Amino acid sequence: MLVFKTKSELKEHLQPAISKKNIGFVPTMGALHQGHISLVKKAKQENEIVVVSIFVNPTQFNNASDLTNYPKTIDADLKMLEEANCDVVFIPSVEEIYDENVNSENFEFDGLEKEMEGKFRPGHFDGVGTVVKKLFEIVRPTNAYFGEKDFQQLQIIKKMVVKNNLPVNVIGCSIFRESDGLAMSSRNMRLTQEQREASPFIHKVLLEAKSLFINEKGNGICKWVTEQFENQPELELEYFIIADEENLKEMKTINENVKYRAFIAVFAGEIRLIDNISLT
Repeated sequence: MLVFKTKSELKEHLQPAISKKNIGFVPTMGALHQGHISLVKKAKQENEIVVVSIFVNPTQFNNASDLTNYPKTIDADLKMLEEANCDVVFIPSVEEIYDENVNSENFEFDGLEKEMEGKFRPGHFDGVGTVVKKLFEIVRPTNAYFGEKDFQQLQIIKKMVVKNNLPVNVIGCSIFRESDGLAMSSRNMRLTQEQREASPFIHKVLLEAKSLFINEKGNGICKWVTEQFENQPELELEYFIIADEENLKEMKTINENVKYRAFIAVFAGEIRLIDNISLT
């Protein structure tokens, strides 16, 4: 496994493979868990070369303390990637990615960025789009892999690729969960024992909401979910919505030809956890 810290060295290494071999790419912010490794394994199955980036992107954080507290476990990350037979790891500095201009581009995502997370994290998706576009231009992957836990992010990256005519196939991968149902996230390691014990309730509610959606056609589900969290002292519901998977617009009435998904954001203390589930 080769590790590069500069764009020039990485590009020089990958240049002979571009257009001749499939390059799989998994962008991460480090603090890796088995969810990330599942993406690497899928990429290994479908590509001759797999590149993983580890870069905590400052332009996508609205909360400065969240950026400061984001877990950094580079030695453990590299060990996990080596065990997963990753080929190349890219660990750039902020200066290497942004030079001296640590700012986001302004993107048009056809309104996807204004729903859900966009309402609570203004500018977040411009930051995501900026860094992913930069990484795509550096790595020039054939296929790029993203987890469905960040489903809105996945749809936005797909939109960015289309609008910018980038020759990348963006592949969404199923949410990887702990044995108790909690969606794997780098933030989970910051949970207290009490918060960690309470947090599987999020997935439990999603499963019950799916059952209600199928059997009762969506009536009163949002109110029901809100009521469930009233008796959870460790968890505070930020939002729960049912939306069209394609445009992420909140469901008003059920259309038989639309794929719906339930999205949820919950605070455990200061730690924000998100999850989602397909309803159709």
